[in-house]
Amino acid sequence: MANKIKKKAPKIVLGIDIGGTGIKGALVNVQDGTLANDRFRIPTPQPATPEAVAATVGEIAAHFKWSGRLGCTLPARVRRGVAETATNIDEAWIGTNVQKLIGKQTGLRCYTLNDADAAGIAEVRFGAGKGKSGTIIVLTFGTGLGSALFVDGDLVPNTELGQMLWQGEIVENWSANSVREQEEMPWDVWARRVQDTLDYVETVFAPDMLIVGGGVSRQKRWVEYGHLLKTKAKLRPAALTNEAGIVGAAWYARKA
Repeated sequence: MANKIKKKAPKIVLGIDIGGTGIKGALVNVQDGTLANDRFRIPTPQPATPEAVAATVGEIAAHFKWSGRLGCTLPARVRRGVAETATNIDEAWIGTNVQKLIGKQTGLRCYTLNDADAAGIAEVRFGAGKGKSGTIIVLTFGTGLGSALFVDGDLVPNTELGQMLWQGEIVENWSANSVREQEEMPWDVWARRVQDTLDYVETVFAPDMLIVGGGVSRQKRWVEYGHLLKTKAKLRPAALTNEAGIVGAAWYARKA
């Protein structure tokens, strides 16, 4: 019997990150986690129904004239390609086979995962958690509060720690960056809410490293509040910031 020839995983993959306010994509070098070109962004359609969002993803794929694999995030719990929740997007997503829908819209082989899991993959593979062992938790403070949990580099998918209850309130409704913006909260006041969140996560999971992601991990923002946070675990700002979801989605799709 002839030996089967293994296909090499592609070096460049299109990653698209679906968010509550914007959908952005770029071609990614999945060997080193860098973008092969500039990001392209389109505002998330409102309402963010499956059909409207899939059409926008199709516009981004067409922008890059892409014909290879597509990795795509969604702010939802995604199990075997099917959305089980809908956070900051239309509830019509629940029960939708995201991979089939976007694959049909784009004509591409599509692989989907939770947006925070994608950002976490990027940070553990190429960013602040690269080469680190033990338990690592990535928390993304944005429109909501996403999370990704890793044990010795292996992802435990769909943790959704932002949906935990803290003092009778959903955690992301207390400490998401969108809450800081809506309430025009000073950085030091918001930092106390972030600290509450970190304390809660440490109590439950006792991680070795905590990585704070999202736009608030950019250096010009991190200096406003990062020094106010104290944890037992190593605490680091994310290195890939808003590119993490794109990079993680592309890496996930490279040989999924």
